[in-house]
Amino acid sequence: MVARTALVERLLAARTARLVCVVAPPGYGKTTLLAQWAERRGARVAWVSLDQRDNDPAVLLTYLAAALDRVEPIDPQLARVLGSPGAAASASLVPRFVAGLASMTRPVTVVLDNLELLANQECLDAVAEVAMRLPPGSQLALASRARPALPEALSRPRGRLLEIGSDELAMDEREARALLAHAGVRLSDAMVAELLERTDGWPVGLYLASVGVAGEAQLGVAGENQLDRARAFAGNGHPPGLQPSLALLSRLSEPTVAFLTRTAVLDQLSGPLCDAVLQVSGSQQVLETLAGSNQLLVPVDRRQRWYRYHQLLRELLLAELERREPALVPELHRRAADWYEDDGRPELAVDHCQAAGDADRVARLVAAVAFPAYAGGRVETARRWLRWFEDRGVVERYPRVAVLGAQMEALLGNRSSAERWAAAAERGQASAAPDRALDASVALLRSLLCRDGIARARVDAATAWAGLAPDSPWRATALLMEGIGHLLDGRAEEADPILARAAEVAEQVGATPAAAAALGERALIALDRRQWAEAGRLAERAVAALRAGDLGGYVMAAFVHAVAARAALRLDDPARASEHLARAVQLRPLLTAAMPHRSVQTLLELARVYLALDDPAGARAVLRQAREIIRRRPSLGVLPRQAADLAATLDETGQGAGGASSLTAAELRLLPLLATHLTLLEIGERLYLSRNTVKTQAVSIYRKLGVSSRSEAMQRVRELGLLSP
Repeated sequence: MVARTALVERLLAARTARLVCVVAPPGYGKTTLLAQWAERRGARVAWVSLDQRDNDPAVLLTYLAAALDRVEPIDPQLARVLGSPGAAASASLVPRFVAGLASMTRPVTVVLDNLELLANQECLDAVAEVAMRLPPGSQLALASRARPALPEALSRPRGRLLEIGSDELAMDEREARALLAHAGVRLSDAMVAELLERTDGWPVGLYLASVGVAGEAQLGVAGENQLDRARAFAGNGHPPGLQPSLALLSRLSEPTVAFLTRTAVLDQLSGPLCDAVLQVSGSQQVLETLAGSNQLLVPVDRRQRWYRYHQLLRELLLAELERREPALVPELHRRAADWYEDDGRPELAVDHCQAAGDADRVARLVAAVAFPAYAGGRVETARRWLRWFEDRGVVERYPRVAVLGAQMEALLGNRSSAERWAAAAERGQASAAPDRALDASVALLRSLLCRDGIARARVDAATAWAGLAPDSPWRATALLMEGIGHLLDGRAEEADPILARAAEVAEQVGATPAAAAALGERALIALDRRQWAEAGRLAERAVAALRAGDLGGYVMAAFVHAVAARAALRLDDPARASEHLARAVQLRPLLTAAMPHRSVQTLLELARVYLALDDPAGARAVLRQAREIIRRRPSLGVLPRQAADLAATLDETGQGAGGASSLTAAELRLLPLLATHLTLLEIGERLYLSRNTVKTQAVSIYRKLGVSSRSEAMQRVRELGLLSP
């Protein structure tokens, strides 16, 4: 490794720079420079090497939290935040994560390598917020092929951003000579100057020249004049040409070239994995030889059992594989998928099946892993897998996948997306061979979406219960929906035992969301019967189920907390009621017509809580939201009448002061972004709104909170618990 002394010293001198951006095309030694700088910075360095799978805020921040925890134990609340699923958790994940950084007491250096692989804007916003909220004296360094699209607040004030580009990263004569000498290549001053001129100081061109010339001797390749060989490896000019790599490959043995190109389909390499992909034995020895003699591989674990190619080299090898053996590429990916699936890592198998274009197998794997990923907080990961089918126009071929997509979008409160996926599921079902399990799954989906009214939803639930396998975790949801159907038809006596059975079945099969919802519905029945103690007991069991399943971000969690708040008020525990109310309010943006029965039930319960708290403004706000859903989905049993009764009660009540409780769902959706350093224009871009619309909503928020600025608003919001984990 060549010491980049001058650049390292420049970085060390820039202690006031909050953000360091090292931006250059491939092969300029960005990672090497930051590694040398990090070593000089000392032990308090958190390093994260990014890949495509990190385009999910929960995944990115989980890795970052783990890296920071190795430097200094961080607030345990960060782990709890990252474990929360659902849209509400995702929307407020970034501000709650950076708030947890307050537990760090000393400066820290954070390095994010390969930032160009982050395309998700929420992830880039998270990076910016981390940079702004790290302890004083800390620095965040980014290595990227292109200048990242970060919020403008990150470059203010002047002097807080340091950028290093390709001109600074180009090697000078001293560094070039050191690189060649390290590889055992001895050239005259004139020869070194010629190589520098041919490469413009492009480090990877010089690197390939040194590695290639030195490696030939170790690999038994006869050579010509040393300078001629170096010229061939270095090529002419720099980025993006393949000439240097082709020159290197042309001088390696055919078995070595085959090993390099064929294993380039792998993100990481191990002996057993390479054996499986190449259908050979002895790959571990080859990996060790390559890593030791040619520096072509980089160890990624301390035991040196797993390796990876330098990103640029891998790209060059993949291009060569496509040129040499294009028909083999899908088969290599299929073999990798086989190995990962047999090794108990189906998510990694998904990536290789997608690369192989094996849609049937992708569908089978995604059906098994998508919902657990969502439930674990990796919402964007699950949606990425599902988008793969949409991007290829094959959703209808896989109605089971379409059912999952509809359920997930409904839980995220995305009505139009849920309906689009549901329509695809129904079209796929109509064209598929008779399949009782599929019919049951589609029936359950129809029940959850409740597009044709609560009576039809109850019938669909019964169909789902009869058709699902006895060990299916979805049977509990089918029973839950049947009980809700009876309850919303005004038959609580029939509903209660069905809901009790649903909770029992759900607990037996581990369907925690259904268990929490069933217990919440039973608590609601107990409240209507004026059985306050029983209602409190059932509500607390429902809340405990939420905690046990890390379900704080689900739509159903808003319902459970709303019911628990009402029960707490009846048990004369206003503090507990306020806590539950705040949790429910955080989730109000999820309450849409995507799952109308659940949303309206929750909003009416919130209205009752606000009335009990003598807060008519809050009751009116949630009732307006409920009536808008009822306008779209009027056939919801007793709910429209209950909404009308509450409206009549409010008509007899004074207007009340429009405080925080009167925030609209749109304003609540804005709150987590107001807690960041994004400008109003940038917030509008994230929400697909104009700057004027965002400004209008922000001013309304300030007025309702009784404050005059964004910072005061955020302080008040935190006092109210509206951004708490």
